[in-house]
Amino acid sequence: MPPSPPSKARVRIDGKFFRLAGKKFHVKGVTYGPFAPNAQGEFFAPRDQVIRDFQLISELGANVLRLYYVPPKWFLDLAFEHGLRVLVDVPWNKHLCFLDAAETRDEAVSAVRAAAESCARHPAVFALSVVNEIPPDIVRWSSPKAITHFIQELVDAVKSIDPDCLCTFGNYPPTEYLKAQNVDFFCYNVYLHHPKPFENYLSRLQMIADSKPLILGEFGIDSLREGEETKCEILAWQIELCYRGGLAGAIVYSFTDDWYKEGAQVTDWAFGLTQQDRSPKKSYYVTQRQFFRAPYFPLSATPKVSVVVASYNGERTLAACLSSLEALNYEQYEVLLVDDGSTDRTHEICRGFKKIHYIRHEKNLGLSTARNTGINAASGEIVAFTDSDCRADEDWLYFLIGDLLNSEFTGIGGHNLLPPEDSWVAAAVMVSPGGPAHVMLTDRLAEHIPGCNMAFYKWALEEIGGFDPAFRKAGDDVDVCWRLQQNGYRLGFSPAGFVWHYRRATARDYLKQQYGYGEAEALLERRHPEYFNWFGGSQWQGRIYSPARIGVTMGGPIIYHGSFATGFFQTLYSPPPSLTLMLVNSIEYHVFVLLPLIIFAIVFRPLLPTAIGAVLLPIFVSALAATQADLPRERCRLWSRPLVALLFFLQPIVRGWARHQGSFRAPSSRLARRENLRTAVRDTGQQEFFLLDYWNDKRLDRVEFLRLIIERLDQQGWQHKVDAGWNKYDVQIYGSAWSLVQLVTVGEVLGHGKQILRARLAPGTTLFAKAIICSILGAELTLIGFLGRQVWWPYLILLTLPLFVWFLAKDQRDLQRLIAVFIDELASEVKLKKIEEK
Repeated sequence: MPPSPPSKARVRIDGKFFRLAGKKFHVKGVTYGPFAPNAQGEFFAPRDQVIRDFQLISELGANVLRLYYVPPKWFLDLAFEHGLRVLVDVPWNKHLCFLDAAETRDEAVSAVRAAAESCARHPAVFALSVVNEIPPDIVRWSSPKAITHFIQELVDAVKSIDPDCLCTFGNYPPTEYLKAQNVDFFCYNVYLHHPKPFENYLSRLQMIADSKPLILGEFGIDSLREGEETKCEILAWQIELCYRGGLAGAIVYSFTDDWYKEGAQVTDWAFGLTQQDRSPKKSYYVTQRQFFRAPYFPLSATPKVSVVVASYNGERTLAACLSSLEALNYEQYEVLLVDDGSTDRTHEICRGFKKIHYIRHEKNLGLSTARNTGINAASGEIVAFTDSDCRADEDWLYFLIGDLLNSEFTGIGGHNLLPPEDSWVAAAVMVSPGGPAHVMLTDRLAEHIPGCNMAFYKWALEEIGGFDPAFRKAGDDVDVCWRLQQNGYRLGFSPAGFVWHYRRATARDYLKQQYGYGEAEALLERRHPEYFNWFGGSQWQGRIYSPARIGVTMGGPIIYHGSFATGFFQTLYSPPPSLTLMLVNSIEYHVFVLLPLIIFAIVFRPLLPTAIGAVLLPIFVSALAATQADLPRERCRLWSRPLVALLFFLQPIVRGWARHQGSFRAPSSRLARRENLRTAVRDTGQQEFFLLDYWNDKRLDRVEFLRLIIERLDQQGWQHKVDAGWNKYDVQIYGSAWSLVQLVTVGEVLGHGKQILRARLAPGTTLFAKAIICSILGAELTLIGFLGRQVWWPYLILLTLPLFVWFLAKDQRDLQRLIAVFIDELASEVKLKKIEEK
C-alpha cells in the first residue's frame, strides 16, 4: 500500500507547542547549507543531490530543515514531497548599522517582503525567521528598543502578505534580552557543551519565552575539535534534555560538512552529521536514535496520579475539561470530579464520561472542602488539581510529573493559557489585574503556583492537613503553597505542563471573581500577615509571571552587556512595576485621600484644582496600564484597551472592598469562643493579664506547650502568626482588625525535673489601625495647612483621635484578657498549676 501523501495543512501554534493536521508537531530538524552556487546561481545543491539528501534526512527522523537562503519553488516542492517543512532565515545586511540609514533599513524590509511573497502559502514552509543573530555591538549602538521595534516591523511585513505564516527571529545568548512581542515562537542558537549549564540555560530561555513555544534553532559540536566520540555523547544528552525540558523542538547544526560561506568552501569546521560526500558519521546514527525516541523520553517512574477537579455550576466548560482529561498522555492516572452541590447540568454532563469518577456534595461546601474530598478519595501517590473551566493539554501530566520526579520539589505547577476560541472580552480580562499567575524565585523554583494547574505528593498535603475549608472560593492555593514552604518544602514550575484556562466571559463575571479573591485575601492576611504589606497587598519575593501587569512600568530596563559589549550572556534586568503609583487606584486612596479632598473642596474652593487632579490621577494610571497591556493582536478590538483601563480602575476598588469587609468579619467559631471567654473573664473577676506563671512538675516542655497552644488556636479559628525565627515573640494572635497580642514564653528550670513556665502577653495595634490614625492626622494637617489657624472647626477632627485611641486601648485590653483565659483553660487541661499573684 503506497504511503499517504503529506498533509497540505500548515503548522500552527498550539500553546507551548505546534500542531499539524490535528496532531502535535514536534520540530526535529537539521540545518541545511548554504552550499556553493548551483548551475542556476542558487546557494543550494543540485536537484539530484537534494533528492538524495532528503532521503537521508527523512531516514534520520528529521521533519524540519533550517535554511539560510530563501529557497526556490522546486526546492520547496521536493521538501513537501519528502514530508519535510522548512524554517527559512531571510538574509540581509544585519552586520551593518542598518538603522542609521533609510537605505539599509528599506533593503532589510524589502528582503523580508520578497521572501514572504516567494514562500507565501506553500505547505512546505514551517516558518520565516526575519533575521538571525544580530551582533550585540550593533544592538547596543542602535539601542535594544529600536532593534526590537524593527524586528516587529519585519514580522508585520510578513503577516501583511501571509497572515498565517509563522514568524520568529534567530536569537542567541549575547542578545537574549531582545523580545519581539509579535513573534509566534522563540528561536535561540545555543552552544553549551556541559549538561548542567545547558539544562539551566534552557530553563532560563523557557522563562523568557513564557507562554510561547521555544525551539533551539542551532546546537552542535565540531568533530575536528571535540572528536566524533565526544560529539556523539554530547548530542545524545542535548537532544534528550531539549525535549524533556518541554521545548517545542530542536535543530541540529548541521546536516553535512559541506558548507559554503563568504564566497569560499569552509574546510576547517566539521559540524555535520555526514561527511562532505554525505557518508553518515557515527553522530548521524546517534541523532537518528534520539530523534526516533523524541519527544517522549521515558520517565524515571510513572507513579499513579489522581487528578482532582472541583466544580460548582461549571456546565459551560465542563465537557471540554473532562474530554481533555480522558485523553492524557500518561500511563497511570484517575480523574475525580467533585461536584460541590451544583444546581446546573453538571451531573448530566458527567454521565457521558465513563472514565470519570463522580463524587457529589449535596450542598455547596466550598472549593477547599471539595478539594479535600478529592484528596481523601485519591488512590494516587501524587494529586494533581485543575478546574472545570480548564482544558488540559494531552501532555500535561507527562511534563508536570516528569519535572516533579526529576527534582527535589514537593509540588509543581505550570502555565494556564488563554484558549484560542475564547472571546475578545476574555482576552481583555486575561491582561487585567488579579488573574491566576505563577511567582518564580529562580528559573525553576516557584514561590506560588496557580490553583488551576498544580500537583503535590499526597503525603505532603496530608502532613499539612490539606486545604483550609475557610477558603470557599479562592486563596486556597496560596495558603497551601505558603504552608508547605513554611514546613521547609519547595515548589517548582513545569513550563511545558500547561492547561488552557477559559477566562471570565463578561466584565461583570470578572469583577465578581475579584470580589471573591478579595474575601480570600482577608483570610490570607489574617493567617499569613507576614506576606502582606501595610495596606493589605500581598508581598512576593519572586517575580510574578502573568499576562496581566500588576502595575505600570515607569523606568526602562538595564542590560549587562559585558566589557565593550562582548559578554556572551548579556542579561536584561527589568524594573519592577511601580506599585507606589498603583496605590492611587486602591480603595484606601479613594476613601482616605480622594473623598476627604472632594469634601474639603466643596467647603474650601481653593482646594478644587487639587481635588480635580486627585480624581484624574487614578484614571490616568488606569489608562497608562491599559496602553502597556500585552493584548493578543488577533483578539484586540477597538474597545479592548478602554475595557482594560476600566477593569484596572474598578478591580482594586472591588477587591479592596471585599478584603476590608472580610477583615471585619471573623469566623463564627472564633466569635462564639470569644463570647464564652468573656463569660469566663466575668466569672473569674480577673482584671489584668500581663504575666502568666504556671508550676510545671509534669516535665512538659515549653515548646510542647506552645505546640498545644497553636493546635488549640487552629481548632478554635483564632488567626495567628507563628515565629519564623526572626521575631521577638512565639505567637502573634489577632483578635480583630484593630488589635493583636504577642505571646512570649520562657521556662525557668528549678532542678529535679521541675520548672516554672512563664508567658507574657504584649498588646499591639494592627497596621490597618495605624493607617486609620495616620489618615486622621493627615486630614487634620491638610485642613490646617490650607485654612490657617483662623478657622476653628477643623480642630474638631482632633477629638476623634483620642476617642479612637481609647477604643483601641480598650479593644487591646479585652483581647489580652481573652487570650489569658484561653491559655489558663489549656494549662488546666494539661495539669499545669496557675501561680496566683500575691
